Amino acid sequence: MPIDRCYCYQQTFATLKEVADETGAASVEALQEHVRFGQNCELCHPYVRRMLATGQTSFDEVIRAEDNSAEA
Repeated sequence: MPIDRCYCYQQTFATLKEVADETGAASVEALQEHVRFGQNCELCHPYVRRMLATGQTSFDEVIRAEDNSAEA
């Protein structure tokens, strides 16, 4: 099953990428100024960081915060 959204707010990474592209948001915090996601469990933060760095919006692997901390 692909991982493609913020679980708590049901915001897809594709939607978040569109907002990031439209607003120029380049970090989780900057993107949160424009759309609500990742404010509860924060498990989507590593995925959103990877999405912002690569454009990928669907993931098959579990990504932990330390897996892409250099991209934050």
